[in-house]
Amino acid sequence: MKPVCLVLGAGAGIGGTVAAKFAKEGYRSYLCRRSDQEGLDRLIGNIKEAGGEASGCLMNAIEENSIEETITMIEKDIGPIEVLVYNLGAQTGMKLLDQTSYKEFEWGWRMASFGLFRAAKVLCPLMVERGKGNILVTSATAAMRGNKNQHSHAAAMGARRMLCQSLNAEFGRQGIHVAHIVVDGAVDAPDTLGKMLGPELYQQMRETRGMEHDGLILPEKVADTYYHLAQQHRSTWTHEIDIRSFSDLSWWNHDTMLEND
Repeated sequence: MKPVCLVLGAGAGIGGTVAAKFAKEGYRSYLCRRSDQEGLDRLIGNIKEAGGEASGCLMNAIEENSIEETITMIEKDIGPIEVLVYNLGAQTGMKLLDQTSYKEFEWGWRMASFGLFRAAKVLCPLMVERGKGNILVTSATAAMRGNKNQHSHAAAMGARRMLCQSLNAEFGRQGIHVAHIVVDGAVDAPDTLGKMLGPELYQQMRETRGMEHDGLILPEKVADTYYHLAQQHRSTWTHEIDIRSFSDLSWWNHDTMLEND
């Protein structure tokens, strides 16, 4: 029975590409996303056409027991989950405090932090029984610093980062590798950056910063990094990593005050 790579948040960017990479390397990938059955079927079909094994379902991670029931079903009917890729986004837009509703703030927390907690609550005991497992958590620059128009996102991602550290502290010595992955830059992905900018601006950015310029983060290269993290020897586990293009300043060197004022 093949080990399973479960991807929560399997869009056409990082999530779907990571699923394809693990399937290529011999895992059975299971892809979950909130909407767009056609897009999900396309991702699964592409993996199968390339010779990999994959399946998936639409899932609203906010709904009660949705994450828990999905993990239980996979463990029962498909195989042991060796890798969890927690890739659920929690961005509610760039909003000042008076523009951020209670509902938006809570939604960010539920997606970024509470959902990861729920997944770990079910999956970590199973991984402990097997003596191994990987939880790879996609994060963002907002986990490292807050900006004035990111109240929901920064609070949610900061909580996600601290939860990763807590999980490492409890389960690292029991064989579970938790990696917090800060994606510090724009990802060349049509369903995230493309939707945010619109088709014309997205294509313009690809032509000026992406493609041969390598100024946008490439999902397929991110997938290589995720796979490497899952294969690391436990004597050299990476628990936190920053990913960005060579041409971008790191978050700790970037002067946000000039941009936001």
